[in-house]
Amino acid sequence: MPYAYDDENVFARILRGEIPNKTVLETEHTLAFHDIGPQAPVHVLVIPKGKYVNFDHFAAEATPGEITDFTRVAGEVCRMLGVQPGAGGAGYRTISNAGTHGVQEVPHYHMHILGGRVLGRMLQRTG
Repeated sequence: MPYAYDDENVFARILRGEIPNKTVLETEHTLAFHDIGPQAPVHVLVIPKGKYVNFDHFAAEATPGEITDFTRVAGEVCRMLGVQPGAGGAGYRTISNAGTHGVQEVPHYHMHILGGRVLGRMLQRTG
């Protein structure tokens, strides 16, 4: 499946320095920053610096170094913000939306890390 990356999406503009952000952690391949509209006391976005539209695009085309770096940054953000269960924190949730059914708002792969309170069920149970 071809992935159409929009160079004008808000995260691309953040990566180019056109829009400021409140950085939590930055590495060669990854940027983590506070969400401007937090849905929990801890709400950080982790994005790769490469032009990936969603998780499956990233998983299929990112280099091993990009994948490792992204994963390690996400884990380090959890540690830095004190949400790791068993390490003094009470836990967190990671979310990545993809496509229209996933209600993806920005066409650049990103992971939300949310914590700092009980978040409730992610989806309503059915049947």
